[in-house]
Amino acid sequence: MAAALAGQFSAFGGDAFGMGKSSVDQYAGILKSRSIASQLVKRFDLMRVYGVKKESQAEKRLNSSTTVAIDLKSSIISVSVEAKSPAFARDLANAYMDALRETNGRLALSQSSQRRLFFEQQLAKEKDDLADAEVHLKETEEQSGLIAPIGQTQSQIMTIADIRAQIAARQVQLAALRQSATDQNPELIRLKTEIEDLQGQLSRLYKGGGNESTAAIPNSKVPALQLEFVRKTREVKYHEALFEMLSKQYESARLDESRDAPVLQVLDPASYPDMKSAPKRMYIMLGGLIFGLITGCVWVLVRDPLLKLCSSLAQNETA
Repeated sequence: MAAALAGQFSAFGGDAFGMGKSSVDQYAGILKSRSIASQLVKRFDLMRVYGVKKESQAEKRLNSSTTVAIDLKSSIISVSVEAKSPAFARDLANAYMDALRETNGRLALSQSSQRRLFFEQQLAKEKDDLADAEVHLKETEEQSGLIAPIGQTQSQIMTIADIRAQIAARQVQLAALRQSATDQNPELIRLKTEIEDLQGQLSRLYKGGGNESTAAIPNSKVPALQLEFVRKTREVKYHEALFEMLSKQYESARLDESRDAPVLQVLDPASYPDMKSAPKRMYIMLGGLIFGLITGCVWVLVRDPLLKLCSSLAQNETA
């Protein structure tokens, strides 16, 4: 005997939650994916349950026992699972939602999610770079005995570090924008122009050709020992400024994702089924009745001719 059971969850909100039909179809596709099937096969040991030797065979049996339906009007997805045990069918249906949440957390399904993931990766990398720069500065302090640059050197360090951080932050924005925009995009062109201007300013500072009001000192005039310390300090300041800028970009992308991200909500959790889905006893009874009726009619029609034929054959044999 098989027991059927349906678990329903909402259009992940449909338009009410900021999602269109394409998003609903996307989530329905995830529910039918091999990734979900593989998770459930391992979680419930379906190879043993179905008595098969290969995982792909268990996945096919699971897919054939599962129906994912979409109501286009209400944007509600229904998951129906058939199994020999009512409790097992209920657990499988509920497990689909758990697997969907887990899979959805690993996927970037929207442009905002992709931006958030991109900045998250860049932020993690920059955090490591900042830690390395701080270690190198500490080593230089111990070797040189210098504590901190003063006066004009400190001003130059801060100026150069800030410009480098601005360039790096805009380059990260440019890389994120290239994922969804062409080279003719006005925002992309603006970022390129700003990067070129900042690189020009940075080049002039390195050559000591800055404005006298900024009190920029050419690196060639700094003593060798202090020069190494200045470079390490400048590197730390650069990574600190860049880390702060990337943090702001990441928070902005995360807020955009939270506004765009659909909320997965269970409308009707799968419950213990109280009716069997198969075999259909009514259909079996009707089929047996129709078959018996047809068989009886055929027997009535052929009985007399058959008896006469048998009688005539018997008479011929005796003759």
